[in-house]
Amino acid sequence: MTPTEFFKKLTGRYLWGNILAMCLFVVLVVVAAQIGLNYYTHHGESIAVPNLRNIPIENAMDVAEELGLVIVVSDTGYIKTLAPGTVLEQIPAPGTFVKSGRTVYLTINAINTPTVSLPDIIDNSSYREAVAKLRSKGFKIGEPQYIPGEKDWVYGVLFNGRNVASGQRLPIEAKLVIQVGNGQRDASDSIYVTDLPRDEYEDVSFYGDDIEGVESSSESKSSTVGSESEGHTTGGSTAPNNGDDFEIVE
Repeated sequence: MTPTEFFKKLTGRYLWGNILAMCLFVVLVVVAAQIGLNYYTHHGESIAVPNLRNIPIENAMDVAEELGLVIVVSDTGYIKTLAPGTVLEQIPAPGTFVKSGRTVYLTINAINTPTVSLPDIIDNSSYREAVAKLRSKGFKIGEPQYIPGEKDWVYGVLFNGRNVASGQRLPIEAKLVIQVGNGQRDASDSIYVTDLPRDEYEDVSFYGDDIEGVESSSESKSSTVGSESEGHTTGGSTAPNNGDDFEIVE
């Protein structure tokens, strides 16, 4: 190919037509991609997240659906003064601008009253320790019920008039009654004395079994005294014979 022919093809309409067609194709692809991306990401659109707190979850879902938002319940809490299913918290916060289709995560009030296990306080702690442990769990404490036993010692726990055991799950904020010892012994209780000291044992023996020996000794002494008395009257000087006269010496 001569240089003249090469320059003619370089400046020909066919070549420049192809180049122009390729450029137009690239431009169309870029524009189409941008339009599609803006449509998919809702570019330029913004929705203010509404305040969904303190309303029922059903109402919150209706409001979110109208705005094109998605609701997901991510957690539960418990506030006694609010109705079950009430929205407690939300993410994103109210007033945040988001795009359509954004997910809003909610924390709602528990539908069922949560339960807590009763701590190990029965026959294992004093009244003061038991009250502190129960209140830390959220329980309410009623007036204690005093029963015969060691003073201020916990012997049982009542819920709705029934005894409950350690580890049993009870509704949170339940009102419990603690059975506490009043420091007095029950009349039916028995007292057993063991390991009595030797000196006390000897004292008991003296006042018990040895009393017979003391009485025997007393009788023996009485007999001896009686004998001595008789001997004094009969012994010593010779007893006067019949008809003997006594001379009184002044």
